[in-house]
Amino acid sequence: MQRPAWAPRSIDISMPSVARINDYFLGGSHNFEADREAARRAMEFVPGLPKIMQATRAFMRRAVHHAAAEGITQFLDIGSGLPTSGNVHDVARRAVQGARIVHVDHDAVAVEHTRAALAEDPRADAVAADLRAPESILTSPQVQDLLDLRRPVAVLLIAILHFVDDEDDPYGAVAALRDALAPGSVLVLTHASFEGIPLPPERAGGAVDVYKDIRNPLIMRSRSEIARFFEGYDMVEPGLVPMPLWRPETAPEDEDPYAFCGFAGVGTTA
Repeated sequence: MQRPAWAPRSIDISMPSVARINDYFLGGSHNFEADREAARRAMEFVPGLPKIMQATRAFMRRAVHHAAAEGITQFLDIGSGLPTSGNVHDVARRAVQGARIVHVDHDAVAVEHTRAALAEDPRADAVAADLRAPESILTSPQVQDLLDLRRPVAVLLIAILHFVDDEDDPYGAVAALRDALAPGSVLVLTHASFEGIPLPPERAGGAVDVYKDIRNPLIMRSRSEIARFFEGYDMVEPGLVPMPLWRPETAPEDEDPYAFCGFAGVGTTA
């Protein structure tokens, strides 16, 4: 397998990455054959995976604009992935003048490319860190330099919590982030679930097995389990709902059925 010139020497390009698989689903070009092969295998079971990612991205855009309308100018994007078109940085920049953004990912390709894309932007940066160690995010030089945690911050956990196993205490990680935030801060998240998927669970489970095979287990939680991540937050209307139903800009009935897989929500700290 030939290594592209843009690929860091430190990464194993034969091992698929969730960030690069999502880049493939979104039509990006920074993925390897191993990523594309894993994506195609998962789509054999759930052919609507690209539609799910597109619905996720559309919800993120609406949620960032909501945060901006509430006066938030600081964004902490954890599990940011590759900087494909329409990412949090692009949306925040259009939504609010002077926005400050810190992107966080543990994928070396994602971090390196995000830093390259932001090289000329003094109000944005990327951190190589993991949600499972929230303190390492909060104390990173990038967060300390760019974000003022005494003021409201929008924390985005888009399509990441379903890759954190219960044994790694995802609820504790989200609570640690919440406790570090100023009143008026916002939590934005999406999470995969078998609820709402237009397939028998056993068939959708085949895609879950693909992620398990690449050592990135996909944890499908129920709506009530996902709602627990918002403990300590006041839910923003319409609450925790399928992605196309959160303040839609187009008629939900026109959406692809796969767009309704999983849940999305926004909460505000008191």
